[in-house]
Amino acid sequence: MTDFIALPFYDLFHENGHVPGIRMSLPPLLTGVRRSILEIGAGSGLITTSLADWTPAEIFALEPSAGMRGMLLSRLSARPELLKRVTVLPCDALSMNLAEPVEAMVMINVMYALEPDYRKRLWPVLAAQLEPGGLLVFTWRDGGPPAPRPLHELDSRQVGRHTYTALSEILESEEESCKARYLYRITEDDRVVSEEEIVGHAYRPTWKTIEGELVGAGFVQVDAPEGLLAWRLV
Repeated sequence: MTDFIALPFYDLFHENGHVPGIRMSLPPLLTGVRRSILEIGAGSGLITTSLADWTPAEIFALEPSAGMRGMLLSRLSARPELLKRVTVLPCDALSMNLAEPVEAMVMINVMYALEPDYRKRLWPVLAAQLEPGGLLVFTWRDGGPPAPRPLHELDSRQVGRHTYTALSEILESEEESCKARYLYRITEDDRVVSEEEIVGHAYRPTWKTIEGELVGAGFVQVDAPEGLLAWRLV
């Protein structure tokens, strides 16, 4: 899996990026969830703590990246009331083994990072860890991968005397994937303080592909707000 964002930029850009929309659209889907939630790709915990605010459920926050887990644990340490309710899982989703099935699973901004073979193997694993009738929710954008485009600025934030800027370009585009290059730059006036480059593939499968894989794994689609897909295990 490819992680496209540099750690120092993660909260800085996501807190005002996709997170506000998720905090509006996701809570209604979790109404009635009271026992347990698995969050796949918890990152730094921006959604994890919100899940704890929306529900009384025990939360399993799965995050394979050590750097992200450090940020997640720091966020939890600022919320001591959550330390007994949130378990951080330092493993890959394919190798997790929960003691009992969960009521719901949430996967925010993770789909783009799943290689096709990994994704096909993931759905049956999730079905085995989800209770019958349990809910699977993930972010979704249809329309295939973006076409090749030159380097352009995505966002910029000021922190003290430094400007944090994220730029990206699409190098190649295929039927369900693209190769992208990201630059994360910190500047002070006209001087570059630091710059980090990340190059990798992102995946945006077609609706027909996603539907076939999930139905084959025993899921049925239910209504969800725009930008999210929701499925129940039958």
